[in-house]
Amino acid sequence: MWISLKAPSLADIEAMAHDVFARLPARFRQLCEGLIIRVEDFPTDEVLDEMEAASEFDLLGLFQGTGLPHQSHNDVARLPNMIWLYRRPILDYWAEHEETLGDIVRHVLVHEIGHHFGLSDNDMEAIEAGAD
Repeated sequence: MWISLKAPSLADIEAMAHDVFARLPARFRQLCEGLIIRVEDFPTDEVLDEMEAASEFDLLGLFQGTGLPHQSHNDVARLPNMIWLYRRPILDYWAEHEETLGDIVRHVLVHEIGHHFGLSDNDMEAIEAGAD
């Protein structure tokens, strides 16, 4: 049976991310209204340069946008906030560690949302625990 298995596709990882997001506490999800979750194989060269990444496998995810503490009702129209998950680096990390793929996707997603909110690592751990 295992010889017919394939690596999860972009769509598979995106569906997993949306499922993880749906399991986060309701008050947390409400604060993420309008947030877009996208999955790509790798970050763009521009993102790698901006983040000073040594390799395209260095970034598992990224938040892009204006964090809630920095938003204002007086803002002119801006692009929506986005969370990027990078499939190939996530799969590479999964292959090298004992965690499940779902746990890794959850951690990366919550971590990137946490950066948006300015949350501490302890806050992020509590949110992850609430998603179970």
